[in-house]
Amino acid sequence: MKRLRIEVEGIVQGVGFRPFVYNLAREHGVSGFVRNDSSGVFIEAQGEDEAVTSFLETLRTSPPQLAEIESVNSREIAPLSHNGFTIRNSVKGESMSTLISPDVAICPDCTTELFSPNDRRYQYPFINCTNCGPRYSIISEIPYDRPNTSMAEFEMCRDCTEEYHNPADRRFHAQPNACPECGPWLTLFASHGEQISERANALDLTRELLKEGNILAIKGLGGFHLACDATSREAVNRLRDRKAREEKPLAVMMRDLETARRYADLTDAEERSLTSPQSPILLALKKGEINEAVAPGNPRLGVMLPYTPLHHLLFGEEIDALVMTSGNYTEEPICIKNDEAMDRLGGIAEYLLMHNREILQRVDDSVVAFMGGEMRFLRRSRGYVPRPIPLMHNSPTILGVGAELKNTLCYTKGTQAFVSQHIGDLANTMALDFFHHTRTHLGEVLEVAPEMIVYDMHPGYLATNWAQKEAAESDLYAVGVQHHHAHMASAMMENQLVEPVIGLNLDGTGYGTDGSIWGGEVLVGDYTDVRRFAHFETVPLPGGDKAIREPWRMGLSYLWHAYGNEYQKYIPDYWKELPVHPVSQMIEREVNTVQTSSAGRLFDGVAALAGGRTHVNYEAQAAMELEFAMTQTDRASLEYEITERGRHFEVLISPIIRSVIDRINSGADFAEVSTLFHQLMVRIFTDLANRARRETGIENIVLSGGVFQNYEIFSSLLSRLSEDGFQVYTHRKVPANDGGISLGQVAVGQALYRTGRAQVNYGSE
Repeated sequence: MKRLRIEVEGIVQGVGFRPFVYNLAREHGVSGFVRNDSSGVFIEAQGEDEAVTSFLETLRTSPPQLAEIESVNSREIAPLSHNGFTIRNSVKGESMSTLISPDVAICPDCTTELFSPNDRRYQYPFINCTNCGPRYSIISEIPYDRPNTSMAEFEMCRDCTEEYHNPADRRFHAQPNACPECGPWLTLFASHGEQISERANALDLTRELLKEGNILAIKGLGGFHLACDATSREAVNRLRDRKAREEKPLAVMMRDLETARRYADLTDAEERSLTSPQSPILLALKKGEINEAVAPGNPRLGVMLPYTPLHHLLFGEEIDALVMTSGNYTEEPICIKNDEAMDRLGGIAEYLLMHNREILQRVDDSVVAFMGGEMRFLRRSRGYVPRPIPLMHNSPTILGVGAELKNTLCYTKGTQAFVSQHIGDLANTMALDFFHHTRTHLGEVLEVAPEMIVYDMHPGYLATNWAQKEAAESDLYAVGVQHHHAHMASAMMENQLVEPVIGLNLDGTGYGTDGSIWGGEVLVGDYTDVRRFAHFETVPLPGGDKAIREPWRMGLSYLWHAYGNEYQKYIPDYWKELPVHPVSQMIEREVNTVQTSSAGRLFDGVAALAGGRTHVNYEAQAAMELEFAMTQTDRASLEYEITERGRHFEVLISPIIRSVIDRINSGADFAEVSTLFHQLMVRIFTDLANRARRETGIENIVLSGGVFQNYEIFSSLLSRLSEDGFQVYTHRKVPANDGGISLGQVAVGQALYRTGRAQVNYGSE
């Protein structure tokens, strides 16, 4: 007889791992036991040598669908005299290394039961099993057992209890297990607080209200959604007005994949993404116009499929598509509590469909797009968090606090990095409270406390201010990392790169080491030593953040820079009602301005000069519309000039702007200017990459920053650089935008710790 003690680490709790082990043991005639503990799953298996060996091999190679095994360690121990295989109660140990499963979309088995009239869970909105349902959003602490979730208050009925304790049942130890007799239920309220209906009647009435064009706040998996009939222009516009979301695209939930195919041109890979257990929002090319008010002026539509049983039940026979946008007022965190939703969403929605299962962790929908043939994150949240990202080395616990926009935070533990769900823009106290709740909760479930804090260098960022204060009060080491270096390090870490790289880092805003606002940067180096190799020439950013909301200000700044006192000759006619003179005085006198090399602002300025919008209603709107306008053109290419200044190169602005104006004056329309400008950006950064390679000999190049969410820039640069012999590395595990900054911060912090360095060497200007 042979007895093994086996320890399995990874995402192995809440995914049906123990019943899998139990049934596997019975198949192989193996005795012993299995239990959860704070390290993962602990097994003792005894039997004939061949049976135990086969048991272990199957365990390693064929785990449950939702499990992600990080390691399986086994050692032989003395056999015991007992028979049978049992599942024991969980044990909480001294150190947590198990991984918590993300929330998972409803599985096919539960979907079948949901619509089976003879099933006891027929049309029950909270149906789930070990293969699907809420996980991270309902957990308070580890191990992942029912008493440590928001299901603790629901005592299971006899039938549910029998399923829960039956290892042969699909719901064995499914912690959210429930049915209409013992589980959560729905209640429908009017916006002024009156209860309208509950349970099944609430669902029936909700469908009627949606068909009639009402806006509803609907409590989902990781927070509330605001929903309305996506085909009703009046309902969508009313939602936009009340939510203060004038033109930014709204996500649409389709009844099923067949419906999604009617409105979006989907590839096989995109369909697999939509129907995956993660079930993200997918940005897909429009095929049929569902309603122009949903995504005005945008060739893409944010599509998702129902991922909870409640979502499936919302679609009556007459509803094909629902706007399903975050349940918040613009720039606030999504609501998760019933009283909070009544207070914050009562002025937006006419009705609120709530349930009494508490959401403990706020988790937005993830957003993905396919670029360069692979899925890329624009927002990494539900379905993916808290799945870890592997690090190359062990280290003390490091906390990266992220940036100001699209904030995430990141903890390291051992050789893994845990990037939080999307927190959003830290623009108000509610968002900052969400940041602190996430920081505290993630630290608690990982059972870690930071030994080092890494923050963005921008002195005005709220996360930076907190990090510096916390480090001083707690006597922790804290270090600032330049924004674009963190972008570059993020791409390096997720691609497991060690040697120096060339980093193309293009975005809108990042505080530079010289105090200016960077954003069009070529960096060369690694995690601890990096220098600014090249960038756009700096120009004034008139009015600070106001120039981001009013792209014409950047257009004016570029005109003034290119033409000096003659700039007025080139002002577009449609700017006549704008306060051009006072802003030009601001630029000339350098009052309320800061210098910027931002690529994002250059896109904005060119868009405004070429006939695009002068004011935007959401981030990067002008640049996006410039991208969407691209067409074919035979006009001569735009011109550029690169000059050497000291140890770095500058891309001069004046030749670009003069070339743009020349094309406009010769009759080029907005679409032609867009095409020429995008081609120019690819040429410039291909040129700079080759210059960097000639000087340094480096062949590896990484692409990071929000500009690489531009399909044309990303795909064209990827292709051109590859053709030129570069090994190009891109983001697949975290967003290229600021949502990936926190990973880059901890990567730099870890490298500083390993090398015994106190600060990053940023070279000299």
